[in-house]
Order: sequence, then C-alpha cells, then structure tokens
Amino acid sequence: MKSLYVRIYLTLVALLLAFAFGSAWLFQRHIEQERGNVELAAGERLNAMAGLLKLALPPVTAPREEQAAAFADWGLRLRMPIALEDAEGKRIATTQMFQRRADDPGAIIVSANLGDGRSLEMVRTVRPPNAPGAASGPGGGPGARPPRVDEGPWTGPWLHRPVSPGAPAVSTLAVVLVLLFIGVAAGAYPVVRRLTRRLEALKSGVEKFGAGHLGHRVDDGGRDEVAALATSFNQAADRIETLLRSHQTLLANASHELRSPLARLKMAFAMLDDAAPAQRQRLAHEIDVNIAELDALVEEVLLASRLEAGSAIGETHTVELLALGAEEAARAEAAFEPETDSARVDGQERLLRRALRNLLDNARRYGGPEVELALRPVAGGYEFIVADRGPGVPADLRERIFEPFYRLPGHAEMAGGVGLGLSLVKQIAERHGGSVRCLAREGGGSRFVLFLPTAKG
Repeated sequence: MKSLYVRIYLTLVALLLAFAFGSAWLFQRHIEQERGNVELAAGERLNAMAGLLKLALPPVTAPREEQAAAFADWGLRLRMPIALEDAEGKRIATTQMFQRRADDPGAIIVSANLGDGRSLEMVRTVRPPNAPGAASGPGGGPGARPPRVDEGPWTGPWLHRPVSPGAPAVSTLAVVLVLLFIGVAAGAYPVVRRLTRRLEALKSGVEKFGAGHLGHRVDDGGRDEVAALATSFNQAADRIETLLRSHQTLLANASHELRSPLARLKMAFAMLDDAAPAQRQRLAHEIDVNIAELDALVEEVLLASRLEAGSAIGETHTVELLALGAEEAARAEAAFEPETDSARVDGQERLLRRALRNLLDNARRYGGPEVELALRPVAGGYEFIVADRGPGVPADLRERIFEPFYRLPGHAEMAGGVGLGLSLVKQIAERHGGSVRCLAREGGGSRFVLFLPTAKG
C-alpha cells in the first residue's frame, strides 16, 4: 500500500500536468487564431498596397528603366522591403531593405498580383533556418533566393527559436511549461511531505499512548486541521490519564481502607468462640460496626467510580432546595436559615441529598455540635452554606481535602471516616454544573459553600 504522502503528491502532480496541458492547448489555439487574424490583415494590406502601386507606377508597356525608377522612388517613400517583378518573374526593381532582408536565411517572400502581369513582392518575416518553410535556396547554398509564399500561417520568431546553430527549433511555450511544472512539483513535495510527516508523528504518538505511555503527548503546534487534531488528542489523553490515575488511586486507597475493617472482623470472629458472654456482646457490636463501615465504603467507592466515569445515574428533574435543606438539617439537628422563598435547580435529588448530607455529617463529625445550614440566592443559582465551629482547615489544605481518601492529620484517629465524603460532594456538584469550596469562618471553624446553578426554564 502506498504511503499517504505519495498518493497526495501524485494526485497533485497529475492535476498540475492536466492544468499545464490544458493551458497549453488553450494558449496554442489562441495563438493560432491570432496568427490567422494577422495573416488576413497582412494579406489585405499587401493587396491594397499592390492596388495603389499599380495606379502610381508607369504602365506595364513603359520601359523597364522608367518602371524601375518610379518603383525606387516609391520604395524610398514607403521604406518597406518590396520588389517588382514582370510577368515572366524577372525582377524589375527592388528596395535596399528588400535586398538586405531577402539574403537572410529563411526569409519568407509573399507576393501580390498587380492585375497587369506584374507582381509585388515583400519580405514578410524571417523563420529560423530549420523551421518549417525555411530554405537555403537551390542546392542549399548561402545567398540563394528565399521561397515564395502566397498564403498560409506565419510563425512568429518569439514562439520558436533555435537552441544552437543547426539544432532543431524548440517551443518557448513548451520550455516555460516544463520549467513551471518542475518548479511547482519540486516546491509541492516538501509541503506535502511535511503534512504527512506530522500525520505519521500523530499516528506514532497514538500508538505509543496506546502501548501504556500515558504521559506521552504529540506536537500540536500550528493552526491547521492536523494541529487541531493533535490538540484534541492531547486533551483526550489528559482526560484518559486523569481518569486512569484516579481509578488506580481509588483502587489502591480502597484496598488500603478495606484492610482495617476486614482485619478487625477477622480478629473479632477469631475471638468470638472463646469469649465470655459479655465480651461476645461487645464483639458482636464490633462486627456490626465493621460490616456497616465496609458497606458504606463499598457504596461510596462505587458511587465515586460511576461519577468519575460519567456513566448514567438517572434522569434529572426539578429539585426544591428549600425542602431538601429543611429535611437534611432536621436529620443532622442543625439550624437552617433560608434567605429565599423559592429555590429550584435541575438535577437528581438523590445525589444532591447525598452531597448535602455528606457536608452536614462532615461538619458534625469534625466541627462539633454547633452546625448551621443556610440557603441563599446568588448570581446564576443558589448556595448551601454549612458552617461549624471546629478547628478549621489550614489554607494550604482547603483544596486537598476534596481529593479522594485524603484526610487531615489526626482526623482518622479522632472520628474515623475513609476520606471519600468531600470528594463525592465535589463530584456531585461538578456533575450538576456547580462547585464546592471551603472557607474560614469568622470566630473559628469552617464554612463549606455548595453552589448549584438555577434550573433552566
């Protein structure tokens, strides 16, 4: 199979050849038409001149010397290469210009009849020595009489010229077209090759990325379609790498988090057979707590995985935030202060409830009993604000707490948790076109702001 650049280049060359031949054919037709027009006009002028000279010259019965003198006088006036012949084809008189032009190799003599037996001859043009119609006279010797031409097309000296003495004539038009073809073909090759080389580099980059080099990117320089394709590939590669890295991190962290409750369960079951009744009751409670922790962890990992993959999670509909906030605030025993009478967004109520519940549970777990929930309208949507009076979050860690499985130092030992709650809040907010951020609260504590855009329509 031929390479792409070879096919593109051959197509370009074929089109160029077709254009060159078509242009040459049209140009040649135009030249031939112009030649015919010139020949017709020249013939008419020569016949008109012959008619005028017939009236101006002595009659054919006049002595030859009288005819020659009168013709010489008119030759000086007209300043043209002309000659006068009698009915037998003998020269009566010629002009000096005619004598000079007639001796040139390949000179063409045209003739017009005066109507009384005499004829007027004129040197029309000069052809190259080897051009069609040119001759060197009888026997080919120099100085021989040029051929006589009464009619027919006439070749201009600019169209054909000898390459060297004795060499065949070469068409100037053909030379120009050949040089033009060579120049364009030579100039088109590097352009076509550069384009296809970039496509080959893109293909190599895709293969390298597919082989597992997730950090590999292709050159996206330029402003053409190939650069746009390379940019799209790099963007897709970034998303795929982020998704795969996130899944790898999620899997590694989930595996790590699963070890703790599984180890506690294994130990509890091992101690269960030999334990006293009171201890057996404590071990059974420990088993229930660890199973609930495993169940919550698996549920959060599955939900996080589905959100990251962008898979379908149900149809969206209008959600009333006032009712949602009131229900979750009552469940978490938090004060609820709405600043609007109506707040509706498009989304899935189950996910929005999960996001708000995670914020309230997080504030209750780490921020103490004093938790407040507010709902206020802002430009483009609404904001849920969950405020607590806990130790707060350091400014340099307010972005990291939304990463999967990240927990502030000491929080795991203090209140448990696996570090997926805030990550899910961020994913749910972004899935609904919103955002979440952590801010400091005046007087101590933290404020988590969940923004949701207004429902369309």
